[in-house]
Amino acid sequence: MTILQELKEKIINHTAVIGVIGLGYVGLPFAVEKAKVGFQVIGIEQNPVRAERVNDADNYISDVKDDELKQVVSDGKLKAVTGFDVVPEIDVLVICVPTPLTKNLTPDLSYVEGVTKGIAKWLRPGQLVTLESTTYPGTTDEIMRPLLEETGLRQGVDFFLAHSPERVDPGNKRYTTKNTNKVVGASDPNSLTVAKLFYEQTIDHVVPVNSAKAAELVKVFENTFRAVNIALVNELALLCDRMGIDVWEVLDAANTKPFGIMPFYPGPGVGGHCIPIDPHYLEWKAKEFNFDTHFIALAGEINRRMPEFVREKTCRVLNKLGVAPSRAKVLILGVAYKKDLGDWRESPAIHVITKLLEDGVEIAYHDSFVPEIYIRGQKFNSVPLNNDTLASYELVIITTDHSDIDYHNLVSHAAAVLDTRGVTRKLDCDKDKVTLL
Repeated sequence: MTILQELKEKIINHTAVIGVIGLGYVGLPFAVEKAKVGFQVIGIEQNPVRAERVNDADNYISDVKDDELKQVVSDGKLKAVTGFDVVPEIDVLVICVPTPLTKNLTPDLSYVEGVTKGIAKWLRPGQLVTLESTTYPGTTDEIMRPLLEETGLRQGVDFFLAHSPERVDPGNKRYTTKNTNKVVGASDPNSLTVAKLFYEQTIDHVVPVNSAKAAELVKVFENTFRAVNIALVNELALLCDRMGIDVWEVLDAANTKPFGIMPFYPGPGVGGHCIPIDPHYLEWKAKEFNFDTHFIALAGEINRRMPEFVREKTCRVLNKLGVAPSRAKVLILGVAYKKDLGDWRESPAIHVITKLLEDGVEIAYHDSFVPEIYIRGQKFNSVPLNNDTLASYELVIITTDHSDIDYHNLVSHAAAVLDTRGVTRKLDCDKDKVTLL
């Protein structure tokens, strides 16, 4: 039996040991899904606090059900370690580490490189390595493969290497890891065959493509598509503000067309790990081919302008109220980058707060999903939201439209509201108090 046949048999029989490197928003849900169907899963998490929490079945990811984590941990199907010395006992290694940008908006692949070197030290014949982290086309073949082949082992013969970009949508109750179509690509047929087989064990529909580069491009295109369309409606919001037209009315009317349009809405900016970051990976890679991605660059520029626009509009509202920004007390409602989540990575609310602090505005925030934040070394704690709290601020800015807020009551008791999410536009409330983005 060849090493390929042996690995495929282990995968089909669910006797393969799965290693998930990085137990964050992508890695932990993935690890739990594999453990639920009987795979032995070892999480390699270099943050010792996180590793300990997994071993204690102490859940920290909203997309993972507490009882499911407890079950797979108590059954001995999932454990977490902090080192790479377990790699030889693992058959399939899935990499789910961050791929941030530098301050100059260039790719930072230090996590991917570091993990690949950690694997290479212990790599043995017959293992499958897959990268799920979002990155530019060429990362798997041009960075990971050479590091792994420094061992003397050959891709497609001694070990197998593929890219399968994560498609996690945090907080989405309809589409989960299991029922979201999964793209997988590899640059040799053996790697593609075994990677496709692996993902088919727990995912309803797997979509193979003929190279790792194609799979990498799929993901960055998906998020670039969203970034460009969000930028389009954000720019429309800027234009409508100049023209004195209600952008929400325009979009609601346009979206009644039954074909040829998709709903996108403006906001205070874009946040999370994907939309503000992934398009720049493609933009950076395109320069290698002497190609300028004008749409991507422009979309990023427009979306980055939105927190400044919120600041300008805040100052306008305060001036209309007869309150100087330097003497104003403003309550920020929601600091998570997306509704009903506790993730405030790259949140536009943070950029809005930073800009208002520079204007001397006294800032507090409420977010039941985010108990504390740090901005430029200063700690802020979420304040309770009640009628007395609302009445004590000159202005409430809705930056994240969490579902647990009674917006009708908010408008009733707040002195004034700046709604950057359009969540109040269809409410039967005192519209004179509300300014829409």
